[in-house]
Amino acid sequence: MANSIKTARALLNILLVSGLMAGFSPAHVFGQDSVLLTCVAASTGIAVPQMKDVVTDSFFNSIIGQAAASCAGKSFYTRQAFLNAAGDYPEFGTVGSPDDSKREIASFFAHVTHETGHFCYIEEIDGPSKDYCDETNTQYPCNPNKGYYGRGPLQISWNYNYGPAGQSIGIDGLNSPETVANDVVVSFKTAFWFWMNNIHSVITSGQGFGATIRAINGGECSGGNSGAVQARVKYYTDYCNQFGVSPGSNLTC
Repeated sequence: MANSIKTARALLNILLVSGLMAGFSPAHVFGQDSVLLTCVAASTGIAVPQMKDVVTDSFFNSIIGQAAASCAGKSFYTRQAFLNAAGDYPEFGTVGSPDDSKREIASFFAHVTHETGHFCYIEEIDGPSKDYCDETNTQYPCNPNKGYYGRGPLQISWNYNYGPAGQSIGIDGLNSPETVANDVVVSFKTAFWFWMNNIHSVITSGQGFGATIRAINGGECSGGNSGAVQARVKYYTDYCNQFGVSPGSNLTC
């Protein structure tokens, strides 16, 4: 099985490079052309889970459906925006075994559910009143007229995150941070940017869900906020159950 998985990953990389050389975007290669993944599954004898088959309408709606009708995020976040953004991050939910992939997706949505209150919030509560400007970071200097408080699925914050995230995605994160709250695909892309740079290697290396909590908000760990930790774990185990996979060990921090 291990060799088959390695073969599948190698074939996926070849397909991605070939698609890029042909002028297609990663979103097109992985998000729109499901035949590629079907071919990989057929050639290796293992089922490579497709994002759209894991994150179904039913799954997504079961989360956002718990948000109150008055929530701003209720009419903002969509499954299609998630899938569109995920297309630009082809390694998300595709590393390791099919179960490993589903665990990463479950982990992502557990944190998103906690951070946004089931997709209720687009922006941090009382965000404008808070100072998220690290003036010592001269590489990504703050615009004094802008606020770098939490926005989007993972509530990205601080100038040192908005700056590089914007550069990667193709927006001016320092001078137009509000774009994260106004463009839903950009919003999800900032979440993926943060995830792939800070959490992806943690979950895919087998450190467990608890390590992802520490990576997102270490202040909750070691008794800092045990209620928040347990809430995240509850979401994660629930989503793993829905995906039909074991949540693994090391769930808390």
